[in-house]
Amino acid sequence: MSLLTTVWVSCKQQPEKTGEGTAGPEENTYHRLTLEEANRLAELPLHCMQTEYPNKLSQTLADATGLKSPEALHPAFYGCFDWHSSVHGHWMLVSLLKQFPGLEKGEEIKQKLKENISAENILREVAYFKEEPSYERTYGWAWLLKLAGELHTWDAPLARELERNLQPLTDVIVKSYLDFLPKLHYPIRVGEHSNTAFGLTFAYDYAATVKHEALLALIKKRARDFYSGDRDCPMGWEPGGFDFLSPCLEEADIMRRVLPHDEFRDWFENFLPQLKDPGFAWEQGKVSDRTDGKLVHLDGVNFSRAWCLYAIARDFPEYGHLRKIANAHIAYSLPHIVDGNYEGTHWLGSFAVYALQTAH
Repeated sequence: MSLLTTVWVSCKQQPEKTGEGTAGPEENTYHRLTLEEANRLAELPLHCMQTEYPNKLSQTLADATGLKSPEALHPAFYGCFDWHSSVHGHWMLVSLLKQFPGLEKGEEIKQKLKENISAENILREVAYFKEEPSYERTYGWAWLLKLAGELHTWDAPLARELERNLQPLTDVIVKSYLDFLPKLHYPIRVGEHSNTAFGLTFAYDYAATVKHEALLALIKKRARDFYSGDRDCPMGWEPGGFDFLSPCLEEADIMRRVLPHDEFRDWFENFLPQLKDPGFAWEQGKVSDRTDGKLVHLDGVNFSRAWCLYAIARDFPEYGHLRKIANAHIAYSLPHIVDGNYEGTHWLGSFAVYALQTAH
């Protein structure tokens, strides 16, 4: 039985008028993250952020000197099975502390954040990236900048300390984007870690937050280069068996950021014309075995679809009916992320939190 409950909140008392008619009551509802849920979700990264094993290092060995323990190689982000999951677990805890200052284990979380994101630990992470500059390109890079942006916008003394400590690694990742994106001739359109569109989204958000104009301009240019001519994305090919991202919707998510409002509307109508139909239906990604670390990816695709759909529905009223589809995707996977299956719980909580944040 799931420990997680969901709260449905009516966005408006009256139906919302849209360009395609009137939105029904189900389309004007969303899941809300409550303090109770936040306390339960926080247990997931809190439990694993300093748990070294099991661990997937995904490293390239130049010689035997690289054969070290996960904590020795990555003293800041060695827990939660792999580097990127550790990073977005840290992001999730920072985000929950910001939203819920009365978080039940807030002091323990703050202490562990201070222990992991210390100045010394981050310098050792920087040293690793200097030896292996393509490490975690670009999925882990994106989540590191998501964490950096979350710290930047958190008005708390601890945030200033952690942001200062993290800055050398943040700078390395920003430079990595600036160096790599001009070299990438073709976008990677898969539904897993290397998806280019997802790799651009959180980097864009960071650049916009801290006003890093060079990174912002480069992402805008490359997104247009990669995607502006795309039409009729093959939604019938989704999801792939191990997808945790929607190739079509992640592309829409970055273009929603970089294109002016009216230009995006025109582009989106050509890219996913079927989504304009108020009767459009989309089945959730079905998980057959949540103890399989790859098959449980499909819970992730449900959350990532949801955050993309919520954002489109929020910014474009004529797509308000997409909230209902996003709700159904969340409702399918949300009850399963605290069921003790480490294969998914070490990372899925952060996907759920981001999707719930995007819902309103």
